[in-house]
Amino acid sequence: MPKLPVLADHEIDRRLAVLSEWMRQGDAITRTFRFAGFPEATAFVQQLVAPAEGINHHPDVDVRYDRVIITLSTHESGGLTENDFALAEQIDRLVG
Repeated sequence: MPKLPVLADHEIDRRLAVLSEWMRQGDAITRTFRFAGFPEATAFVQQLVAPAEGINHHPDVDVRYDRVIITLSTHESGGLTENDFALAEQIDRLVG
């Protein structure tokens, strides 16, 4: 699969403006999700499998008891691409 083009800063800013609670950290975007406890946090992580596999784009996931920190970046492109924002939108829909 060919590398996806990295988005320009103004396009990244525009897309972040419409996402809920996602923040840019260098060449990635990240969001922290909070849950009642570990079972709910890990159940959320399991829900990420289908959308990630569906677009063949996989998040970095950090589980901390009642928190899940998701980081998205297209490593092979060296920055943020359309896939990162597409997956962020799908993840946001999971939590309503």
